[in-house]
Amino acid sequence: MKSTLLYCFVSLSVFANCDVGYVCDALSVDSESRCCPEIGDKFSCHGCNLLSQCCNSYEYCVSCCLNPSKTMKHSIIKMKIAKPATAGTYANVFDFCAGRCRHNSESVVHENAYISDFHHCFSTTSKSSGANSTMLEARLNGINVVVGRQGESCDSVCKSIGQSCVPNKLLVLNQCDIMQKYMRCKGACLSSMGSDQPAEVVDNAPKHLNPGACLYTRTQSMLSCDGSHQHTRRLCPCA
Repeated sequence: MKSTLLYCFVSLSVFANCDVGYVCDALSVDSESRCCPEIGDKFSCHGCNLLSQCCNSYEYCVSCCLNPSKTMKHSIIKMKIAKPATAGTYANVFDFCAGRCRHNSESVVHENAYISDFHHCFSTTSKSSGANSTMLEARLNGINVVVGRQGESCDSVCKSIGQSCVPNKLLVLNQCDIMQKYMRCKGACLSSMGSDQPAEVVDNAPKHLNPGACLYTRTQSMLSCDGSHQHTRRLCPCA
């Protein structure tokens, strides 16, 4: 079923009562409001590499880009849509994300093939810019770091994009400073014991599980591609 992102094909000015950031299939769109139902993860980054800020689908690229923690309104509102001096600027964050996530010259090679399956990108800078990004790219060379859906194992997450989980890269991801680059970790970053780590506890989890927290394990032998938990979303190394 083809999914469609809220507002992708309608005008913001007409349907201003919709809550942006949800992705749904075409049959789930409300026939009157043209809005997606407010269920599932808002600002989902499913199928996105949050280091490069590139995704394997347009809908989830826009959804991820709309997250205020990833795209600052004040930094893009005056940005020109194109290089010419006469080009206009983006009217709002949605227009920026909807435009930025479309294919561009940086996503293709030889003018007729994509450089990667992750060719929907919303980054405002080059993927290789910045000392921190360079260091992380070196440690995760050739790896697509993907945030999975709730309850998915990394084996399942990687298989869904036609790749396989790389077990020895879980150790690289299993630390707070790296997890915080890919996940919100709004409930802190805590040591845990599950085979589903590194992971983030979903917002609707029971309170005793620390909703919103990122989890890592101090027991390296527990790191596993097939681990999963019904209340977490895994951070997965795919290749």
